Amino acid sequence: MNISRLINFICIVVGGAIALYAQAEVRQNTYLLMGGIVLLMFGIYRVSRNIPSKYDNEEEETFIKSEDED
Repeated sequence: MNISRLINFICIVVGGAIALYAQAEVRQNTYLLMGGIVLLMFGIYRVSRNIPSKYDNEEEETFIKSEDED
């Protein structure tokens, strides 16, 4: 596992844990909850940047077939 994936994983886990902890208290700490959500979203954003798009290759065959007119 490379360091970038490890950082993403740590951001997601720590951010989720902080958000759950802040939400579970009787009196919620809003700033702690916001910080956890920001850290969680930062980790998810970094993971989604590395996932290739489904539509990157425009040369792929489509499901719609066109008929050649003679």
